[in-house]
Amino acid sequence: MKLYNTLSGDAQEFAPDDGNTVKMYVCGVTPYSSTHVGHALSYVAFDTLRRYLEFLGFQVRHVQNFTDVDDKIIQRAQEQGISPEDLAERYIQDFYSTMDRLNIKRADVYPRATQEIGPIIQTIRTLVDNGSAYPGGGDVFFRVTKKKDYGKLSHRTLDGMQAGARIDVDENKEHPMDFVLWKGARPGEPSWDSPWGPGRPGWHIECTAMAMTYLGDTLDIHGGGQDLIFPHHENEIAQSEASSGKTPFSRYWVHNGLLQLGEDKMSKSLGNLVSVEEALAQYTPDSIRLYFLSSHYRSPLSYSDEGCDAMERSASRLRHALRPDPGAKGEAMDPSSFREQFMAGMDDDLNTPRALAALFDLAREMNRQRDAGRSIAAAQDCLRDLGSLLGLTFEERNLAMDIDPESYATILDGLRDKLTEAGLVELTSLIAEEASPESAVSDTDIDRLVALRASCREHKQYALADDIRGWLDSQNISVEDSGAGSIWEYRPNS
Repeated sequence: MKLYNTLSGDAQEFAPDDGNTVKMYVCGVTPYSSTHVGHALSYVAFDTLRRYLEFLGFQVRHVQNFTDVDDKIIQRAQEQGISPEDLAERYIQDFYSTMDRLNIKRADVYPRATQEIGPIIQTIRTLVDNGSAYPGGGDVFFRVTKKKDYGKLSHRTLDGMQAGARIDVDENKEHPMDFVLWKGARPGEPSWDSPWGPGRPGWHIECTAMAMTYLGDTLDIHGGGQDLIFPHHENEIAQSEASSGKTPFSRYWVHNGLLQLGEDKMSKSLGNLVSVEEALAQYTPDSIRLYFLSSHYRSPLSYSDEGCDAMERSASRLRHALRPDPGAKGEAMDPSSFREQFMAGMDDDLNTPRALAALFDLAREMNRQRDAGRSIAAAQDCLRDLGSLLGLTFEERNLAMDIDPESYATILDGLRDKLTEAGLVELTSLIAEEASPESAVSDTDIDRLVALRASCREHKQYALADDIRGWLDSQNISVEDSGAGSIWEYRPNS
C-alpha cells in the first residue's frame, strides 16, 4: 500500500516501523459546538484508513485528542453561564454519539488536554532545560531559530513565514515566529500551577505531550485536515523533535482535503456549518460515508443536498444487490476480479473513488447474474466484506423520513379491502399487520408491497398491481421488473 506523505511530498510504500503495530495519532476536535460534517469527512477518512490497515494484517494503535481547554471554549461557556468543563463535556458526548452513528470506530485512547497537564508541563520543562524554549512575561515560548529545519512540513522558510504572516507584536518574544507553549493565567479562566506560574497549555504542545505519552517518541502516522499543516503540525514537529532529540516525530503525515459549503471552507469560526445531527436527519449513515468517499481523501469536497441525494440512491442500489438470493442453481458468480480492482484502488493512496467503482460494478454484475439464473451468494459475501472496509453497514433506510406514514397506512387499508372483495384474503398476509400514522416505514415494508404487487399480477389483479405501483411512484420509489423478480429503488426528492 502506498500513502501520500505530506513531509516528503510524494506517495510512499507504507509499513509500520516495527512491521506490526501502526502508531496513529489523529488531531481531534475542540468541543465548543456541535460536531459538523466537516469533522465527519476527516474522521471517515481516517476510519477508512484504519479499517484497511487492519485488514492488511496490521494492529493499529489509534489515539485522538480533545482540546478541552481553549479560548473559544472559555468564551462560549461564559456566554452560556456554565463552566468550561461542562460545555466541553456536552460536546464531547455529542462527538461520541454522532461518530458512533456514522459507524466510525472509536480510537483506543481519547486523551484530554485538561487531564494531561503533568506530561505537558514535563515536556515544556525539557524544552526550557535544553534551550529550545524560554519563559517571558508569565508565558513560555518555543525558540524557532533553535530548530534549523523548522518549516520542513509546510515547505516554507522562516523568512517566508514571517513575510506572509500577520503577527501580533509581543515584547516577550525573541523572534516574531516564536510560538507559545504555556499561557500565563488570566482572570476568570481555568489555570494550573507550573514552574513558570499559573496558566494553561498552548494549543500545539498538548498534541506533542499526548502523542508521545501514548505512542512514544516516533509515530507511524500523524493525521488531520490540510488546514492543520501550518502552523499546528509544523509546530508539533519542531517541539516534539526538540524535546525527544529524535527524528522524525512522525514517519508519515497524512492530511485530508477540506469540506466546503459554497466557496468557503466549512468552519465554526465562519458559522457556515451543517451539523452531523442535521445531516443524519435527512440521510443514512451509509450515504454520508459514500458521499465523502466518492472523492479522494486529499481533495476538497463541496457539501450539497444534491450530492447526498445521489449517494442515497447509490446506497440503495448496493442494498438491493444484497437482497436474498432466490437460490438459483446455475453456475455461481466469481467476484474475485472485482475484489482485485477494489484492493488496487485502496492500495493506491486510499483511492476510495476507484474502490467504490469496483463495488458498484460488482453490484451491477450481481444483478445481471441473478437475472441469468446464477447463484450470487459468494458475490454477496464479497460485497459485504469490501463494504465493511469502507465502514458501510448496508442497513435499511428508515423511509419514514421521506414517506408520509398516514399515506402509507391509507394504501394498506385500501389494499386489504380490495383483496377481500376479490376473494384473495390470503394475500393480505403480505401486508404489515399494523400500520398507523406513527409507524416508521422501512425497506422491509416496501419489500412486502413489491411482493404483494407481484402476487397481484400472478392472480391477474392488474388494477391492484397498478395501484401499488402508482403509490410507490408517488413516494419517489421506482420498480423495475426482471426475469428474477422486481427490484425497487428509492429516488430522493429532486
